[in-house]
Amino acid sequence: MEICPKCGLPEQACVCENIVKSSQRIRITTDKKRYGKVVTVVDGFDKGIDLKKIAKALKNELACGGTFDKDAGMIELQGDHLQKVRPILVELGFEENSIETE
Repeated sequence: MEICPKCGLPEQACVCENIVKSSQRIRITTDKKRYGKVVTVVDGFDKGIDLKKIAKALKNELACGGTFDKDAGMIELQGDHLQKVRPILVELGFEENSIETE
């Protein structure tokens, strides 16, 4: 059984990611790319967050394509999903008052 090096709990009971999720300042914006294509940018994630898992959940829920950049701490989704992303992030465990939409 694996033990988390941060909190000392077994991997299944690890609360590190939940603690990190509560201290985020996430910003949701839209941006225009080449040829007038609109993308939704979700950024402000800290290093302790699994961006791949969050990006996959957002893409599945919104039925769109997208990508993520671990180093920049951002997720890019194809299309204008400004109003739809916030409730999904709250469902994934992020605090509603830490998410701002522009």
